[in-house]
Amino acid sequence: MPIHRRRFAQGLAVLAGAGFVPGLGARAARAATPEELILIAAASTGGGYDTLARTIQQIMETKDIVGNVEVLNVPGAGGTIGLAQLVGSGTPSTLLTAGLGMVGAVLINKSAVTLDEATPVARLQGEYQPLVVAAASPLKSLDDLAKAFKADPGAVSWGGFGIGSPDHLVSAQVVKAIGGDVKAMNYIVVGAGSEMLPLVLSNQVSVATGGYAEFGDLIATGQLRALGISSPERLPGIDVPTFREQGVDTELVNWRGLVGAPGLNAEALAGFDEVLGAVAASEEWNEICRKRGWQNLYMPSAEFKSFLAAENERVTALVTELGLGG
Repeated sequence: MPIHRRRFAQGLAVLAGAGFVPGLGARAARAATPEELILIAAASTGGGYDTLARTIQQIMETKDIVGNVEVLNVPGAGGTIGLAQLVGSGTPSTLLTAGLGMVGAVLINKSAVTLDEATPVARLQGEYQPLVVAAASPLKSLDDLAKAFKADPGAVSWGGFGIGSPDHLVSAQVVKAIGGDVKAMNYIVVGAGSEMLPLVLSNQVSVATGGYAEFGDLIATGQLRALGISSPERLPGIDVPTFREQGVDTELVNWRGLVGAPGLNAEALAGFDEVLGAVAASEEWNEICRKRGWQNLYMPSAEFKSFLAAENERVTALVTELGLGG
């Protein structure tokens, strides 16, 4: 047995011996063995959390990092239904996909369970978000956007995914950074991809945001113009200035990762650090990140715990300022 699988097995065995009670029926009984892992994808098939879970499953099984990985889809309420299942009945070998969107969803949905109750296991990937406008838009720069908003906030429509989503948060952060009132934003929920693009291309929405991969081809052909991107520095191969280099002091990454059930001990976390570190370092993972426009943002459990605490504080403050979830 490779070292990463042996250490992973040892960590799970310690928790099993300590009387950690399974609660997911037949799936849990199978997952209690060291060779198996359940990944709860907190979204429907094809969603971002599902894609992440199935990518991890593929790499773990193909590279024999974990013998058998099962993906269980538990969608709803921004991922908080899956979170409730993990917290209420997860086993030591159950992990849940989580991300920036779930931090806001916990607050907005007044979830009975929070991410504080789960065990941070690993941050894995993320996407930086550009603000884009139609080629025919009068907004030629981030400065133009700032001036238009300050002149008449209601006349600038910000298109993106749901209320409290990363799209909403990055738009609000830009408004705050230019000295605007986030409650004055005209934020319009227009979905993503095929729902959003016709509206922004036809200039029916002033400015829109999402992962760079959603817009990259249209930016390259000149149909869309990127006013700036939420990364801390320019991304390799992407000729879009950051918000910060244009004097708008903010950044955001739409990150995703994995959390475990309550009570995971140091040995179990060391095992997960080893197996997920192996996934993140693999050629397969990095190639998938490149193709999908993901950034490889791997953090082991201890670093991720600190990061998640800071994200929760930051998002809580912003959601409160937006008048949501209180």
